[in-house]
Amino acid sequence: MTKLLIRLFVHDSENTGDPEVRRSYGRFSGLVGIFSNLILFLAKIIAGTLAGSIAITADAMNNLTDCASSAITLAGFRMASKPADREHPYGHARFEYISGLIVSLLIFVVGFQFAQDSLHKIFNPEKTNFTLLTVLILVASTLLKLWQSVFYRKISDITDSETLRAASADSRSDVITTSVVLAGALITRFTGYNLDGYMGVAVAVLIMVTGYRLIRKTSGPLLGEAPSRHLVDDIYRTIKQNEGIIGVHDLTVHDYGPGRCFASVHCEVPAERSILESHDIIDNIEREFLTKKGIHLVIHMDPIITGDPRTNELKKKVSALTGKISPEITIHDFRVVWGTTHANLVFDVCVPFGFFMKDGDLVTAVTEGIRAIDPCYYAVVTVDHDYVPEE
Repeated sequence: MTKLLIRLFVHDSENTGDPEVRRSYGRFSGLVGIFSNLILFLAKIIAGTLAGSIAITADAMNNLTDCASSAITLAGFRMASKPADREHPYGHARFEYISGLIVSLLIFVVGFQFAQDSLHKIFNPEKTNFTLLTVLILVASTLLKLWQSVFYRKISDITDSETLRAASADSRSDVITTSVVLAGALITRFTGYNLDGYMGVAVAVLIMVTGYRLIRKTSGPLLGEAPSRHLVDDIYRTIKQNEGIIGVHDLTVHDYGPGRCFASVHCEVPAERSILESHDIIDNIEREFLTKKGIHLVIHMDPIITGDPRTNELKKKVSALTGKISPEITIHDFRVVWGTTHANLVFDVCVPFGFFMKDGDLVTAVTEGIRAIDPCYYAVVTVDHDYVPEE
């Protein structure tokens, strides 16, 4: 059914790289969410009022919040598609993350409010009147929410939208929520035990847990989370496929929203090669990333001497030394300034965040290890922190 709706309402639906097509997907999913959640709200508010059930009423208001969330999603896609301007040179695509965060906050607040109402009903119980109509409405609502979750998931996979992934997770949570309410209604109907307030608390807790998880997930891109391992591996692999690239390090990736990825990286090239030739290779790599992957990549060129056996052998010894300190350590930009009485070993040490040693202690350990190799060796060490996830 989702595929049929896409063909009917999203023009040129397969061209997802086009911002206008992506915006059409967002508009389409937002309208579907508004319409379906409004139906659910009206059906449940009627059922909850007739039955006098706080649990069903809470579930109904949760659907009304979902309706508002769909409206926010609609506005988020519209704002995110605006082109870059003087005040926002990187574009407005991060507005999609902001709309996802707003949706998550709304979910949590609604859950908290109904937790309070449900606790009040536990201590001040009121008689409920569950009928066959109530049960049928809850069953139909569960099935519609299940379809909605699948619908949002398919659209999010097509558009790579965190907002729609949040909506899909919320709908999946609502399936559990309505199922709990339905179970409570049946128990109350056939046993006479009034579990409405308790079911309301259970619903509220589920809503708040979902909201909290989504807040953490949607706030990540806004706070500057690490890029995915898949993206990092793809960048490294693509760069290393080019002849004349010895090594790659110091990769940083900045995500300004879907389709707005900026990155920088250092590439080691042979110092013996013509600088114009190496620069031409790097220009081609940057152009390839922009045209084929949509990534604005800037490459810093690090010339490395490769034809000096003495330097190469010393680099192997220093790599072995740092490996003994920790296998998490790597070195790069290694060069040696040979003198008549001593030699300066200049290089960077890259460590992950949360490394067990402080930077100063690590420098001291590396320096002492190098002096142990030869007292005439002096280390000039710079500590780098890895901005990409570990292998």
